[in-house]
Amino acid sequence: MVTKTSVISVLVTEIQPAQVFGLRESCDPTDVGSLDPRHKGEDDGEWGPLSSNHRLQGLSAGCLAGEHGEGLNYEGVFSGRGSRYIPGMETSDTGHFSSIITTTFPELASSRFELATAGWDSVAVDVDDRLIFKFPRHAVAEKALLREAQLLAVIRPQISMPVPDLRIVRGPPLFSVHEKLKGVHLVTADYDRLPEVARQRLGEMLGRFYAELQRLDQAEMLAAGAGPVGPWQTADAMRERALPLLTADTRQRAAAAIDAFEQLPPDPYGTTYSFFDGHGWNMAFDHAAERLTGMYDFADSGFAPVHQEFIYARFVSPDLTERIIASYETLTGRMIDRQRVDILTAAHRLSELAELTDNSEHVRIMIDSVESWARTTVL
Repeated sequence: MVTKTSVISVLVTEIQPAQVFGLRESCDPTDVGSLDPRHKGEDDGEWGPLSSNHRLQGLSAGCLAGEHGEGLNYEGVFSGRGSRYIPGMETSDTGHFSSIITTTFPELASSRFELATAGWDSVAVDVDDRLIFKFPRHAVAEKALLREAQLLAVIRPQISMPVPDLRIVRGPPLFSVHEKLKGVHLVTADYDRLPEVARQRLGEMLGRFYAELQRLDQAEMLAAGAGPVGPWQTADAMRERALPLLTADTRQRAAAAIDAFEQLPPDPYGTTYSFFDGHGWNMAFDHAAERLTGMYDFADSGFAPVHQEFIYARFVSPDLTERIIASYETLTGRMIDRQRVDILTAAHRLSELAELTDNSEHVRIMIDSVESWARTTVL
């Protein structure tokens, strides 16, 4: 018989998932805070946890071992991405989720509950500005949550950057809980206001983050569930769907970038496991201290060409991209081809635009993203 005491001791001592009762740790599978506008509604509130030295305190944990019994029924309405919602997960009513939370954690009954995000893949509830509870809306998101748990169990002890330290409550419904990381997203205007010392520190931290991730045992990451990073649109699709939406000057630059993208040889450093989502909306940044406090949302981590890692910081600033690359080069001895990174940056943004041309709500955002690249390209 699984007792509450035994599960709490697992939670506190951080015994790994395979050892006890199916307990899992994970971060959100929803690409929360992504600059991809398909995740609109998932960019508010903080998602990163405290570092792995911190623990959830004072929570009863009777349901962590799945004491609720019956499995989930996946019949229901479809989500925005075509997956069936888990019953009860189609709502964004805070009261519905606070009831689920307090059933599992009755000591939180007098707490303050606020809806942090309500995206296509999950709902998140902020409790007392201290805890984040996340609820996958459908089976695909639930599987991603559990897969990411395996990845983080491998990653967390081996890198210096604070990364998510979540716990899975098996329910039903299945959801996660983690301590909220104090900090906010880092956007271009905020980065531009940072002094030189803070910019340099940030670039060095992120360069080390990527270097450490790429030093992880690749077979171990594969065994933990890492797969290929999501594919981009083809060059022909970029030409047919994205180019007609651009101004003449931007279209000319973008067309040249697509041609260059098609002609790129294989990455000289091959494919690696890494983060591949390092834009400012996946950073927890303490603006008062002018310091990065952690990285979160490993939903898009996986295997991709090494140079691809350096395209995402460009959403914040080309200056940050250069500082990250310089730090990475010092730590790894690898020389990163800036022109290759620029070509990949263009192809990524054009791919996103090509994918969203029929989405009237978001297509303007993606056009602006391509035009931003065109204003700073070195091609």
